[in-house]
Amino acid sequence: MQAGLKDKVVVITGANSGIGLACAKAFAAEGAHVVGGDRSVSALSDASGILPVELDLLASTGPQELIDRATKEFGTVDVLVNNLGGAQHRESFLDVDDAAWQAMLDLNFISGVRASRAALPIMVKQGRGAIISIASDAGRQPDPFYVDYCVAKAAVISLVKSLSIEFGPKGIRANAVAPGPTLTPGLIEFFDTSVAPQWGMTTDGAIDHFAKNVRKLPLGKLGEPEDVAALVVFLGSDLAKQITGSTFGVDGGVMHVM
Repeated sequence: MQAGLKDKVVVITGANSGIGLACAKAFAAEGAHVVGGDRSVSALSDASGILPVELDLLASTGPQELIDRATKEFGTVDVLVNNLGGAQHRESFLDVDDAAWQAMLDLNFISGVRASRAALPIMVKQGRGAIISIASDAGRQPDPFYVDYCVAKAAVISLVKSLSIEFGPKGIRANAVAPGPTLTPGLIEFFDTSVAPQWGMTTDGAIDHFAKNVRKLPLGKLGEPEDVAALVVFLGSDLAKQITGSTFGVDGGVMHVM
């Protein structure tokens, strides 16, 4: 992409698989120093240009520890990618108790709050920085079967707007990327073990049916993690220097609204 990211310091949460791993590799390919944090870092250990940091990002101190490691190794943080997250299918809103609500918010929202709070003083001091938070199409078009996940991702989108307003005058940009259904290892496993047997299809057949006939994506296919990573890299670079406070879909056209 030639995004001018050589030697920039990029911190990514949830970097060991899926969209996070794709982002880590994409930033590294641009010459950035990537610091990737996750509970397991097995997929990052042999990756060139990526410093793997094994830690619990759900612990209250985890995000701060990740930012501290980046500054210890490279002296600063230029880009933060809040990617940590996950969803769980719900039969009903009434099935989600307080503990489940808290766990979903901690995973998808509070972890990003903590990471942003840790990175922002560094960015403010240097007068520049970019925060990209991974939201979801579910944060803009709620689904009752993922009610707590949808609320958490809507909060991500709201926080990005607030950060862009407060910290824009200090040279910091904040944006969100809202993927639609994306072929992460977790989604593929879900289709393989649950959806495909239920529909009496192969895994590939079930994914194709889901894209074309269930979600009715105009492009007729699910996205790849690398599709999301390409936009994240762009938003983290100076190519996007006039873009802040926005949410961008990478969803195959699933959002049928203006």
